[in-house]
Amino acid sequence: MAKNFCDLTGRHAVVIGGSGGIGQAIAQALAEAGAQVMIASLYADSLHRAAREIQERAGETVLTHVVDAADERQVRTLLETAVRELGRVEILVNAQGLNKKFPGTEFPVEAWEAMFDANVKSVMLTCKHFGKYMMDNDIHCKIINLSSVRGVRAVGNGGNGNVGYCATKGAVEMLTRAYASDLRPNIQVNAIAPTTTYTPAMVGVMSADPAERNAKAKDTPAMRIGMPEDCAGPAVFLASSASDFITGSTLYPDGGLTAIG
Repeated sequence: MAKNFCDLTGRHAVVIGGSGGIGQAIAQALAEAGAQVMIASLYADSLHRAAREIQERAGETVLTHVVDAADERQVRTLLETAVRELGRVEILVNAQGLNKKFPGTEFPVEAWEAMFDANVKSVMLTCKHFGKYMMDNDIHCKIINLSSVRGVRAVGNGGNGNVGYCATKGAVEMLTRAYASDLRPNIQVNAIAPTTTYTPAMVGVMSADPAERNAKAKDTPAMRIGMPEDCAGPAVFLASSASDFITGSTLYPDGGLTAIG
């Protein structure tokens, strides 16, 4: 029987931003692949709901931890708690994020700073502390950062107000490459960069009718927008031994958007 390269049995994962949307879908996929998972975010109620839902679907108990990942003290506490409760951590997923849209000529400094804290500073802090733990313990580990097609593609589909989001996701792309170099050779650091995705945050913003939603992506090869589950497979792949020779790279579950311009 061929080895199952994507089996995560015996591995331990922390998914920051795992209480909804893409982060929850990734946490569920990691649990279904056999990993023990802790999800972390700012909001306890959302964490408890997500943990129940993942357990119902994956059949695995999920631990929770409230954290502001842009606060260095709280990141240290998260790491200490995860190691104590999981035993060790070999997989870190940074799925936290914030998106505020304003025209580039009117972008409020407060919103800009909040986005860089949530999308960039938090990724640096978690890679810094979890990365040091992984190196000090000589563990073969994986770090997965959530970027976006906006990290390499400034405009598309008539979108406006993405100056801040594009800037933060471009920074995540470079953080991913820089940490892949810094944490070598036993820690692979990669990113997943989806296109527009129908998460719970998009309910009320986008149509509930799949046909109407997908019409916004009619010019892409896949001819539909993304769903949270579209990031789950790439995350399991990047968390597993199947991707041991891949680092500093970005996978694009974008329906072919970046392939056409």
